[in-house]
Amino acid sequence: MNATEPRRRWWPRSVRARAALAAALTAAVVLVGIGWWVHREVYRQSTQIAAEQARKHLLALVDQLNEGVVPGRRSAVPYEVVATGRRTAVASGGGMDGFDPGTRHVLPAPSALSAPPDDDAAWSYATRPIRIPVRRDYDPGNGFDLAGGTYPVLYADVWAGELSSDRAAALGVTADATLRAYVVVLPDTAEAITRTTDGLLLRAGLVSLVLIAAAAYFTVRIALRPVEAIRVLTASVTASDPRERVTVPATGHEITALATTINTTLQRLDNAAAQQRRFVADAAHELRSPLTTLLASLEVALAYPERTDWPATATTAARQTRRLHALAEDLLLLARLDTRTPTADPETVDLTALASRLTEQYPLTERPLTLTCDSTAPALAHGNPDEYERLLRNLIDNAARHAAHRIQITIRNQDAWVVLTVHDDGPGVPAEDAERIFERFVRLDDARSRDHGGTGLGLAIARDLAHRHRGTLTLTPRTLGACFRLRLPRASTPAEK
Repeated sequence: MNATEPRRRWWPRSVRARAALAAALTAAVVLVGIGWWVHREVYRQSTQIAAEQARKHLLALVDQLNEGVVPGRRSAVPYEVVATGRRTAVASGGGMDGFDPGTRHVLPAPSALSAPPDDDAAWSYATRPIRIPVRRDYDPGNGFDLAGGTYPVLYADVWAGELSSDRAAALGVTADATLRAYVVVLPDTAEAITRTTDGLLLRAGLVSLVLIAAAAYFTVRIALRPVEAIRVLTASVTASDPRERVTVPATGHEITALATTINTTLQRLDNAAAQQRRFVADAAHELRSPLTTLLASLEVALAYPERTDWPATATTAARQTRRLHALAEDLLLLARLDTRTPTADPETVDLTALASRLTEQYPLTERPLTLTCDSTAPALAHGNPDEYERLLRNLIDNAARHAAHRIQITIRNQDAWVVLTVHDDGPGVPAEDAERIFERFVRLDDARSRDHGGTGLGLAIARDLAHRHRGTLTLTPRTLGACFRLRLPRASTPAEK
């Protein structure tokens, strides 16, 4: 986070607390999802169990009716038996008996059967939702209040014509009546089981969240102990004594990689500081010689003015001054090349025209080579024309040193990018050296046997110039030769604006 960026007040500063909070939030999301699935599954299973119990009770009711037995009022599930031609219920119980038995039955009576059911349908039942009406004669007592609710109801029919006259009389129905047994499937058992399960899941989830957060907190705390040791040792590194190194843990985890990286960074900083000291020493040494000569000649002239050849002294002073000026310019140029500042006042450069001009003007006198440029349209990019020319010339020079017979330059506009490739048919570059060739003073003489020139700076300067123009320069794998791929942001044409 940026040092000037305001912190979020609700977000903890400690990495341990952040890890614990993140672990708790993640676990909460997972537990909520699992809890919702368990809730739905428990409710579904409980409902199925209640429906199975109702089906078994309905089967028992049908058996009792076929035996001419009036079912008792004691029942674990609400039921009611009604018949055609009868105003009151034949039997009821399990909560349905809360209605006044002297009044009309609650559930609808079936239509009369004109013939006995088929053998296949002798025991069949159906299910449909039925609303239990609200009546003034209903008194649920201490049981479940059924009135006003809509419940799934299982029902089956019994034809009294198949019963004996004694059994029909015992049931209080005529021989041509149809009896219908209703069993109400109540949700209270499933809901009670689900509520109990939800309570257990909630308590277990809260305990799990606390344990997970605590475990994450202390685990991160233990894991960060080497980081604190690294911080203390790194804080002791100063510009005057950059040789301090952190201890690399032998555990092999990410902290080991961090310590190794910090040591590598400290080594690079140490090397850079040493290189800077050498640069200052070399610059001072180079400046000392002309300054000494200039100072000596002036002091001698001032000490013996009457015997001094002033034109010769002035000539010597001018010569040494020019030498100092040239040396200062070289040092400034060297410092400027090492900076990463973007190009000032960029122009719009047509890379197609630039590549075509370089192709026509490039000298190929050492050995016969074919240099071609393939482009279908202007390729515009913002930048410095001289730096673009230096970049392309470096790529062509590199290809010319390694090519066997042919160099191909291809330029294409691809969406928001200009893609330029320089492909030669030389021996190519090993895959393991694809990045190393862009380092300064690197030459692959073994891999590219015809490399008779170059200082090893051309590709490094080309990549640096590509980065200065917000582009990239990479080596693209090819089966034959080397192919360098330059990607630069495309500048819009006047027609596109």
